[in-house]
Amino acid sequence: MDEDERKRVWDEFRALVNVKPADLETWLASAESQSAGQHKDGGESTGHASGRRIVGILRTRKSDLTDDDYQHMRKVVGYIHRHLAQRPSGDVRDTRWRYSLLNWGHDPLA
Repeated sequence: MDEDERKRVWDEFRALVNVKPADLETWLASAESQSAGQHKDGGESTGHASGRRIVGILRTRKSDLTDDDYQHMRKVVGYIHRHLAQRPSGDVRDTRWRYSLLNWGHDPLA
């Protein structure tokens, strides 16, 4: 990934991931977080695992991020954009839709 692409991914990721690392860790420990998303073989959901990875990325100096980190950041950006386009009508405060987005580091109510 060249530097221009890294900058684009970084900027989009930082614009969309609006939950602070400590708040995301607290959220990920909640029952609501762990119930959201698709679970493979009864294990951790993809979004929950992504949330743990996002915490690590947010706590890593930009200069220490790897191409693999940037690939995950790109995946996060794509997921958040797709999920936002599927917003349900009405109050979304206590919905699986919002919980899923929170697992990916984005609070649509922020």
